[in-house]
Amino acid sequence: MKSADSGREAVLSKIRKALDVPGVKRQREAVAAQRIGSPPPPLVPERAKRSKDELRGLFRGFLEGQSATVIEVASATEVPAAVARYLRGANLPLRMRVGDDAYLAALPWQNEPALERLKGRATGDDEVGLSHAASAVAETGTLVLASGSDNPVTLAFLPETHIVVVEDKDLVGGYEGAWEKVRALFGKRGMPRTVNFISGPSRTADIGGQLVMGAHGPRRLCVILVRG
Repeated sequence: MKSADSGREAVLSKIRKALDVPGVKRQREAVAAQRIGSPPPPLVPERAKRSKDELRGLFRGFLEGQSATVIEVASATEVPAAVARYLRGANLPLRMRVGDDAYLAALPWQNEPALERLKGRATGDDEVGLSHAASAVAETGTLVLASGSDNPVTLAFLPETHIVVVEDKDLVGGYEGAWEKVRALFGKRGMPRTVNFISGPSRTADIGGQLVMGAHGPRRLCVILVRG
């Protein structure tokens, strides 16, 4: 056992030396605590280092390239009308499932009285789900959805149509920025149970290349980007 311990310590010692980490445990703990308290900025890919207008275009281009619909509105007050317009245009029922998200609840839904909102987790009978994204990544055209009673994870998987509202201020260049948004929203010790990354409607293909939409999730994805 002693030989095994000494061998393990020899390996760890080489790793510490390569990483320039102090050999004393107390010093290592201090270095780790400092890094956790003030983490260094992450590496960000060049494609994510663009102006806000360029990031919007990148975000939209990737999503539309994956058969998603992207609607830009000037302010949050226009979201209900955009939702109703999309559902009518797709010949879908004006009824959707939504969680307890405070941002979505505060929108002027009274301006669209025909829209019916059902509260709670999605069920197999729901045709349309509405979510509020915690962040969005322009680098790959990806929505970042945090689970919880405000935005139940079932909304992103059970209904055949998923509508996601994301604010322009939450659009970031790369994934590193998205995690910063999630941490700021939930705190370092209060992370959501799951974080889902969505880059378009659900799709799969067999070995022959036959594409099937909605195989394990929504067959339609509509993203409403709130510019205001």
